[in-house]
Amino acid sequence: MAAPLSPDRLLAALRAEGVSVVERPGWRTHHRNHAGAWGPVGGVMIHHTVTSGTAGSVDLCFRGYEGLPGPLCHGVIAKDGTVHLVGGGRANHAGGGDPSVLRAVVTETYRDRPPLPRAHQGSANAVDGNARFYGFECVNLGDGTDPWPAAQLDAIERVGAALCRAHGWGARSVIGHLEWSAHKVDPRGFAMPGMRERIQKRLGAAPSPQKPAPPKPATPRYQPFPGAAFFRSNPRSPIITAMGRRLVAEGCGRYRVGPGPRWSEADRRSYAAWQRKLGHTGADADGWPGATSWNVLKVPYTP
Repeated sequence: MAAPLSPDRLLAALRAEGVSVVERPGWRTHHRNHAGAWGPVGGVMIHHTVTSGTAGSVDLCFRGYEGLPGPLCHGVIAKDGTVHLVGGGRANHAGGGDPSVLRAVVTETYRDRPPLPRAHQGSANAVDGNARFYGFECVNLGDGTDPWPAAQLDAIERVGAALCRAHGWGARSVIGHLEWSAHKVDPRGFAMPGMRERIQKRLGAAPSPQKPAPPKPATPRYQPFPGAAFFRSNPRSPIITAMGRRLVAEGCGRYRVGPGPRWSEADRRSYAAWQRKLGHTGADADGWPGATSWNVLKVPYTP
């Protein structure tokens, strides 16, 4: 068992192992330390998100949802191998688990797999995994058919090796959620024993940088908030069409036909659904756009 790495040391360890890292603003101070212990830590836990798409998955893991506030992990591993850091302390990712598994992970005494977990969240003898494990969510539907690209598996290997190297652990300190709790199946689609073999092989060598990544596309440009009065003037503008398409993409479209360029009651109802999705209620979800909800929606720039 060891004291958790500080956010700065965690970031440095990942980068030293060649991990491509994106820092979500505010991740260093985003944690659940007020809700329970954070550390000492004994291992790393791998999950799948049961979602698709990087942006939405990262946002969900940062914010959490009703009944389970974020962060839901320390980092989100995208399909392209990029790791998005979202939490800098205790995170709601592991829940209760089997104490025999924790002992086996801490002592690294098992051979291929940890003991079969019998405890789970709510069991009388369950132990708090949120205090004992770093957690990394991997973007995958978890249906057994959603692919695990080579870049994503390489990033999982590098993340596991980075934390093991930082703490002086072996690869047996990296487990899947299904190896911790009797009620879990993640990660589904690859085998953790094989991943531990990869991690152990990497730990036998000095950290090696990743191959140079291809040039990233230009940073997308988003439409600045046009002001509340703009929408109340019953505008006809390509901005309205772009907004409507984003609302549809977010599952908030309430259109029979469209969306189109003329602001309509359907636009207002759709935007109200978006505000409710962000957690707003009452007058804050009346369907009239405000700067905060607009900036989160990320409407493509319209010349």
